[in-house]
Amino acid sequence: MERAEQLLLEALGRDPNNSMAHTAMGQLRRVQNRLPESRIEYETAITLDRNNASAIYSLGTVLTWLGQPDAGIPYIEKAIRLNPHDPNIEGYYWGLGMSHLLLGHADEAIDWFTKARAANPRMYYVHFELAGAFGLKGEIDEAKASLAESLKLKPEINSLAALRAYVPWLTNPKGWALREETANIGLRRAGLPDE
Repeated sequence: MERAEQLLLEALGRDPNNSMAHTAMGQLRRVQNRLPESRIEYETAITLDRNNASAIYSLGTVLTWLGQPDAGIPYIEKAIRLNPHDPNIEGYYWGLGMSHLLLGHADEAIDWFTKARAANPRMYYVHFELAGAFGLKGEIDEAKASLAESLKLKPEINSLAALRAYVPWLTNPKGWALREETANIGLRRAGLPDE
């Protein structure tokens, strides 16, 4: 991460109006669990290029992790409209599913996660959050099956503690509080332990 930050700072020093460099810096800040700074980088990227679908999508997901999934949805929807054939479209669908799940909209979340799974069944996080949505809705057999598929793809994320360690930007207090009221309830019902 240190090397990435150094290179991005050099790139932005040479061209502070490079939308993609701000997008990359936003990704780095997210991974560093510096979500407010990540948000600023994505907003800057969008100001510089209002059609930067990657930055628009990423801003939507950062808003979701900051505990504002209702504010994130329009950004993710716009990113899909701008780039409906993105080779990583499952991530966009997953983002909408996650936002709806954190809002307690289990049916909508299941629809989006199912669409994401159809677009790319190899992404553990789609199966993982689908398990949470099914569990929240009370469809325990489906929740357990989705969790089992997630564990097959990413066995090291076998508890909520492992999730927090592997994906630190999920630990933002407001975002995590929403998870505790929704996704984590469903995941526990599916059999995922806390530790």
